[in-house]
Formats: sequence, structure tokens, C-alpha cells
Amino acid sequence: MTTHDVRETTAQHPLRWRILAFLGVAQLMLILDVTVVAIALPQMETDLDLSRAAVTWTVSAYTLTFGGLMLLGGRIADLFGAKRVVLTGLLIFTTASLLTGLASSAGMVVGGRVAQGIGAALLSPAALSLVVNLFSGDERNKALGVWAALGGGGAALGVLLGGLITGGPGWPWVFFVNVPIGLLIVAALAVMLPATTGMRPRPRLDGLGALLVTGSTAALIYALIRAGDHGWLTAVTGSLVLLALIGYAAFTAWQKHSRSPLMDVTLLARRPVTTGAFLILMATALMVAVFFLGTFYFQHARGYGALRTGLLFLPVALATMLGANLTGRTIARFGARPLAVAALLIAAIGMAVPALTMQPVAVTVGIAVAGAGTGALFVIASATALGQVAPQEAGIASGIVSTFHEFGASVGAAVVSSVAAASLVGDSTDGFHDGFVVAALAAVGAAVIGGLLTPGRPARAG
Repeated sequence: MTTHDVRETTAQHPLRWRILAFLGVAQLMLILDVTVVAIALPQMETDLDLSRAAVTWTVSAYTLTFGGLMLLGGRIADLFGAKRVVLTGLLIFTTASLLTGLASSAGMVVGGRVAQGIGAALLSPAALSLVVNLFSGDERNKALGVWAALGGGGAALGVLLGGLITGGPGWPWVFFVNVPIGLLIVAALAVMLPATTGMRPRPRLDGLGALLVTGSTAALIYALIRAGDHGWLTAVTGSLVLLALIGYAAFTAWQKHSRSPLMDVTLLARRPVTTGAFLILMATALMVAVFFLGTFYFQHARGYGALRTGLLFLPVALATMLGANLTGRTIARFGARPLAVAALLIAAIGMAVPALTMQPVAVTVGIAVAGAGTGALFVIASATALGQVAPQEAGIASGIVSTFHEFGASVGAAVVSSVAAASLVGDSTDGFHDGFVVAALAAVGAAVIGGLLTPGRPARAG
């Protein structure tokens, strides 16, 4: 049975909403592990005697591996069946979480984070392709709304849970908590998910294409991560970006000649996919920028502890999920274009509030409003990019969206860490102020681009 056969037989799968719930929780764990670790880093640094480089790589190793292997994960899901890849990725992620929690050195922590990234890169695009194939029409938009709400809200919840766990049982439980949840989800999905066998006959996996795109993506993400610490206009940063561009050009040329290409490069030439990729990049970049600035402002400028900082992000998480949920319910009625512009302008307004006044209440309200805008944008981006892809392309299209999601995280963290550097190493709040100004201006610029690029609502027949 091909992926297309699965699409036809599972469009009205009786357990589709229950499956979505378990897949959503699995995706939530992946998103949480980006931000939940940020709050735990000071305690990890003290307990394990981590160097500054090791602290940076505790976060970056996960993002780098996750983003760099995403397209390969999506293609593997298409070739071998999404169910098998979801379960494999979840088992790898769960095992890696256990080993990371047991780590007693910097090498073990970074190695565990790399393994977590490998599991996440397999799980995320395969899970999203299942969501796309299990639902259709307006139900698909609602399902993507739930998915985006979990993804966007999960980052804010990560800050909250990171504070609660770090202030309670300690940093290892940031990773240990994934183990029982992961095993429960594996057991449930193994029973509920419909069988998927991938393509028949199964073509060979494009090894060279995978190497080129993964290496290029890794080089670009590493360049963005490194630029946050060492500067944007350095020879190393420029060389890494150039290397990535050459790699992408070689990948594109190879895909046109490969007998079993990793992806149809013409997919990126489709307006909905390209627009969706741009919107998901902006949504994640703005979200990470807001969380980065907010958490460091509360802890560095105000001296708040991990628990208090985490609690202040509860309204941000709720606003993010509310924005995503409302958008999922209304996108079919209003269309993607006006909602994309509105979401970006709401995010800009939210980030302009702390740019005007750096009082704690204003910062909390502002980042909550910005969270509502970015939460809505996640839904719009996913619905735009994935709403009309063929079933056999769902895995790779999901991989593209997820890859740009990680690009956005790297861009957001790198840019704001550079802009806010003065406040990160000193007592002034000028850097935080400048960071919010840059983020607000970026959202306004993206609103203009989104208004021009985002397809309008299709005309209704009759």
C-alpha cells in the first residue's frame, strides 16, 4: 500500500483526533527541548563545570542537528512510511533524553543533545505528514491550528516548565520527564496509527543529495549561531554562508540528474510552499527573539529567579495558543493573506510595547501580545505551505516547513543576541530595548512582504 493509499483510507480515520493528540504531545516535547533547557543552563553550568562554549553548544547542538537533518527525515518518511519513522524517531529521542539527564560531563551533554536532534529530525516531519494525510478540507486547517498552537505555545511553556523543574527536582529532570511520556506515546501510536509502507517500488535513498543538503543546512545554521557570539562580518561567518550557498547550488543541480532525487526541487518554486516557508521562518524567528529577550531581561536586568521568570511566561503561552486556535478556526473563512498581515502587525505592536517602556508589567503584556501574533502566524504558514500538497509529497513538504522553522530559531537567537549584547554582559537595558525595536521593525517588514506573497483565498464555486 502506498502513501496515496493511506491518504484515501485514513481521511476519515475514526481515531484521527486522538492520533493528533498523541502526535501533538510528541511534537510538544521536541519544541519544549529548545526553550526548557535555556532556563536550566545556569544550574547545569555550575553542576557540570561547563565552559562558555559548552553552555552554548548545549542549546545549539540540538538546533543544529534538528534543522540540518530535517529534509532527510521527511524523505525517509516518504520512502519507508510515516508510522515506522515516527516510532523510530520517538524511541531515539526518548533514549537520548535519558542519557542526557544522566550526563556527568560536557561531552555527554552535547552528545546527548545531538542524539535528541537526530530523533527529532526523524519524528517531526513524519508526524506532520501524518497530520496532513489524516485530515482534509476545513478539518485539516483545524488540525494544523492545533498543531501550530502546540508548537508556538510549547516554546513559551518550555520557559515555564524549565523554571518549575529547575527550581524543584533539578536540571536532569528537564530531560528525564521525556522518558515516561515518550514511552507512553510510542505504545499508543503503535496501536492507533494506520499502517504506512511508503513508496512502492521503493527507490534508493539519495545519499549524495542527503549529504549536500544536510551539510549545507548545518553550515548555514552554524554560521548563524556563531555570528551571535563572534559577529556577522567575520571571515569565518562569511565563509560558512558561502559554503552553504555553494552546497545548495550543487544540491539543486544534482537533484535534476539523480535517478532517485531526495526531493523535487520544483516544490520550492511553488508560491504556496515558498510563502509558507518564509512565514514559518519569520514566526519562529520572532518567537525566539521574544523569548530570548524576555527571559534574559527578567533574569539579568530584574534579577528574577528561574521559577518566577517561568511563571511570567504563563500568559505568553496562553496567548500564543489562543492566537493559533482562533486562526485555525477562521482561516478558511477569511483566507491566509489578511490573517498573515494581521498576525505580523499584532506581533509588531506587542514588541513595540517593551520598546517604549521596560517596566516588567509592560514587558509581560507586550510579549504576550506578540505571542498571540506569532501563534497565529504558525497556523497560516503551515496551512499555506501544506494545504495543497499531494499525499506522496507530504513528508518532504513537511520537512521543508520544519527546516525553515529551525532556520528561524537560529536567525532569531543570533540576531537578538548580537543586538542585545550590551545588556547581556552589562547592567544597561539599552540592548534589550534595541532588540525589541529590531524585532518590531522586522515584523512590520515581514507584514509587507507577506501581503505581497501570500496567496489570496480561492474563489468559491457558484
